[in-house]
Amino acid sequence: MFFDGTARSDGAGAGVVFVSPEKQVLTYSFVLGGLCSNNVAEYQALIISLHMALGMGIIDMEVYSDSKLIINQLLNIYEVKKEDLVPFFRQASHLLKGFESVTLNHIPRKENRMADALANLATTLALSEGETTNIPVCNRWILPSLDTSDHKGSNAITIATTNEGRLENATNRVFETRKVAK
Repeated sequence: MFFDGTARSDGAGAGVVFVSPEKQVLTYSFVLGGLCSNNVAEYQALIISLHMALGMGIIDMEVYSDSKLIINQLLNIYEVKKEDLVPFFRQASHLLKGFESVTLNHIPRKENRMADALANLATTLALSEGETTNIPVCNRWILPSLDTSDHKGSNAITIATTNEGRLENATNRVFETRKVAK
């Protein structure tokens, strides 16, 4: 399970990604109520994800985050010095005891991109209390190449991805002599 939290001056969000042993991916994005620090948003994202995992009946879990502070506090490598983090630390520690086995792993930010994107999405959407929305996230979208003889004066973007889903090739071509039909 990957989690991330983000806080801005206009709101906060959490992103959670569950990956099953069969590589099925479940993604969730949550708007967090009220303004908070980024570390509080990170803890809230973790607490939400732990509640969800326990609710799904997950008993063994690997947890990944790009927050070195949160992971190291939960591993008792770092002391929780900020008073506003103490209740979140306690709740997360309590929830972690509900699993038969759990490992906490700090990862680089680039390996936590999906959870980060979901947290940022929630912050950007800033839904009202009780409001929900469903946003399908597609694995890939490849635009067909445009025949330059049929299109004048348009911008075209060609995107190809690898099986791993990484962006392999992205080009922006400007066709000056053709126009895209409406």
